[in-house]
Amino acid sequence: MSNSQKTILITGCSSGIGYAVAHGLTAHGWRVFATCRKPDDCARLEREGLESFVLDYEDQASIETAVTEALTRTGGTLDAVFNNGAYGIPGLLEDLPTEALRANFETNFFAQHTLARLLLPVFRRQGHGRILMNSSVLGFLALTWRGSYNSTKFAMEGWADTLRLEMAGTGIHVVLIEPGPITSDIRIKSIPHFEKWIDPENSAREEEYETRLKKRLYKKESKPAAFELPASAVTDVVYRALTSPRPKPRYRITKPTKVFWILKRLLPTRLMDRLLLRV
Repeated sequence: MSNSQKTILITGCSSGIGYAVAHGLTAHGWRVFATCRKPDDCARLEREGLESFVLDYEDQASIETAVTEALTRTGGTLDAVFNNGAYGIPGLLEDLPTEALRANFETNFFAQHTLARLLLPVFRRQGHGRILMNSSVLGFLALTWRGSYNSTKFAMEGWADTLRLEMAGTGIHVVLIEPGPITSDIRIKSIPHFEKWIDPENSAREEEYETRLKKRLYKKESKPAAFELPASAVTDVVYRALTSPRPKPRYRITKPTKVFWILKRLLPTRLMDRLLLRV
């Protein structure tokens, strides 16, 4: 391996965005540590030619072990991390148990903070590093039925903005990736969390669960949704964020993300609310 080969640790690589970015950056010549929550997924990625080992956001020891493994393989250096792994809990906030929200924050926010803190001393010592956070259009735009996911991504955006300011002048760049509709399994993977935590039959809005949420949640998609882009679109943006001498604080992907960013800045809140209630 060339000493100049760039290295990155990516979480949530079993499918979707993480999977596409891991393969895409490898094709660009990066040395990628493509981590997954399950050993079977890591083994599959190894068979595909990637370097993979376990990193489970719900397990503090797993995060620490994964960081040690990556640094051992590189001799103590790392150029970047892409905090990508996350999940949603579909449902109304009034029906969301606090324990469910706490669990969602543990994976989507607190564990990502932990991983970044473990790597910051490495980045500081070597004088450079990039922390990429996979946010969402839901990191600045609230939609109904997605309150838990909205909350974790809004928190991520505030965290990243603060850390970016705190790292000014250090050579460490903090970047938010803000996808919109991207082809992935996130809807399918959210079903077990919905079934675990939400009790629609005992909700004051049981009928809405049946006529709105469940029809969308359990729907078998035969073709991409409107404006949906393949996960490779995120790969292209991540590559630019990693290689630009001065990366942008935010990279917005897909037309809906870009349009809603503009609308939120221009429209009064009440008018924006009426628009969002139609989505």
